[in-house]
Amino acid sequence: MPSRFELANAIRALSMDAVQKAKSGHPGAPMGMADIAEVLWNDHLSHNPANPHWANRDRFVLSNGHGSMLLYSLLHLSGYALGLEDLQNFRQLHSRTPGHPELGYTAGVETTTGPLGQGLANAVGMAIAERTLAAQFNRPGHTVIDHRTWCFLGDGCLMEGISHEVASLAGTQGLGKLVAFYDDNGISIDGEVKGWFTDDTAKRFEAYGWHVVPNVDGHKPEEIQAAIELAKNHDDKPSLIICKTIIGFGAPNKQGKEECHGAALGDDEVAAARVQLDWPHAPFHVPEAIYQGWDATARGAEREQEWEARLARYAEAFPAEAAELQRRLKGELPSDLTSEKLIEQAQEKAESIASRKASLACLNELGPQLPELLGGSADLAPSNLTFWNGAQAIAKDAPGGNYLHYGVREFGMGAIMNGIGVHGGFVPYGATFLTFMEYMHNAVRMAAIMNQQAIYVFTHDSIGLGEDGPTHQPIEQLGALRSTPNLATWRPADAVETAAAWDAALKRHSGPTALVLSRQNLPHQQRDKAQLANIERGGYVLRDCDGTPELILIATGSEVGLAMDAAAELATKGRAVRVVSLPSTSTFDEQDADYRESVLPRSVTKRIAIEASHYAYWYKYVGLDGDILGMHTFGESAPAGDLFPHFGFTVENLVDKAETLLG
Repeated sequence: MPSRFELANAIRALSMDAVQKAKSGHPGAPMGMADIAEVLWNDHLSHNPANPHWANRDRFVLSNGHGSMLLYSLLHLSGYALGLEDLQNFRQLHSRTPGHPELGYTAGVETTTGPLGQGLANAVGMAIAERTLAAQFNRPGHTVIDHRTWCFLGDGCLMEGISHEVASLAGTQGLGKLVAFYDDNGISIDGEVKGWFTDDTAKRFEAYGWHVVPNVDGHKPEEIQAAIELAKNHDDKPSLIICKTIIGFGAPNKQGKEECHGAALGDDEVAAARVQLDWPHAPFHVPEAIYQGWDATARGAEREQEWEARLARYAEAFPAEAAELQRRLKGELPSDLTSEKLIEQAQEKAESIASRKASLACLNELGPQLPELLGGSADLAPSNLTFWNGAQAIAKDAPGGNYLHYGVREFGMGAIMNGIGVHGGFVPYGATFLTFMEYMHNAVRMAAIMNQQAIYVFTHDSIGLGEDGPTHQPIEQLGALRSTPNLATWRPADAVETAAAWDAALKRHSGPTALVLSRQNLPHQQRDKAQLANIERGGYVLRDCDGTPELILIATGSEVGLAMDAAAELATKGRAVRVVSLPSTSTFDEQDADYRESVLPRSVTKRIAIEASHYAYWYKYVGLDGDILGMHTFGESAPAGDLFPHFGFTVENLVDKAETLLG
């Protein structure tokens, strides 16, 4: 049987060889954390390489994702469908071993990591999902959800502010099945971190309410083993194991230095490392005895089979609960979901209310039908209106709820939602003011990259929020959201479009959705059946004229009412005007060419876009012959009723623009 040192050296060799072949990558972290990874994966991680999606597997997150060859080596050695050829194609186009781990590319990768700190946040989300799902489904004598979340992280993860947000919440929630390993190697890209990072990490995490195991020699398996056992015995709080390591361990001339952090070692240093590590094998060659020492397929299959037997006994005792659990783990919506009916109901009610209030009405109807909805707000629930009638807050002593009070942690909220989503069993939604989307935008971007369903409720969507002023009035945020690939952004004009937006968000499993909602009341717009059906297409004709229009007014959200009033005024002047409501530009752009032409015919070049947001986005729809009524500056502090006229959002001004454009 190979020694632990030999097993760990397989990671080091594969990592430095792959980085060297690619002439690009980060060999230092994999070589430094190899001993920690060997103990964890061979002695503690519960997983099945033959089935990377086994529901009750432990989750492993590499938050310091630049060290991706550590994870790829572990997956390859332990028996996942990742061959030597994949390792040899590290960082190459269309390979299954991209520069940073990406969900969907590689079997066994649980989440996309790379932007530092977000992996830790994802791990917190996974731990919340595991505990909440267990509280909702486990029964006395029948434990079907019971697994741990393990996370590797480095100095960079801890320097990023998101680590404070999520570690603080994890401690408050008492996530005892979350264990993080801090790779305390003292080196980052710029050199020795003591010049810019001197935090007492142990005291910091103890203050958060974590169990901390300090001063572990990350190259001594017996110390690593003892630290993990200590962590597993503290199920009342998350654990941080601080491991002192040498970056690039085994590379005699570069270990412990920044040179091995983010660049290939070089042929000479790789050869020297082989001597230092007593690894005489050719590049990418691993002896069969080493493979046998790593192979986790047999014990993984045994663990999954044991769980399947537990699940069968659970299904016999609680058939309804078992069926519901399986449905949720598959990500299937209930067959009797009535989200589409909410659109018709809103049309019948014909209420003129704020779209944030219309959203709450949707949640009150959808919540009882969708126990997988796991919501939250960044300390703005009374303003975002996300705490619906049946919402129950999740807490350390009440883990079975369906609502998270995230506190003032927008970025952390977004990244935790991603962890909840990739874990499975839940549809996460989270809320804040639209302007504070900026704090969490990178987490939104990560959800879009991962094709991960998440629903963002962004309220107070324009200068219409009023007196809080330009610091809180979003201007450029809608453009940023709309330009994010694979993010569906909806800005509904009234309660009807709000219901349609929620329906679309729930049925969209290929990426996240942003619901951009108003603080102020919005007038109800009457529609026929065809118009109701076309809302789901992202854009449609809300008001038309006889014959071919000479002017098209394009609007979203609160400005649709303005466009409708201006169109009515222009009609009295003999103008043929069409009004197009465009609540979701990305959804509209996905429609077939014939439909888009029927809504926005190319022959009608006189167009005006109206939106109380940054004007520049709308050129794609109005072209050079059109005009835009939008924001060119930041807002002001004043009542909303004063701000809209101040910035020109009036019927009179819009009519003047139209008549000028028409000549």
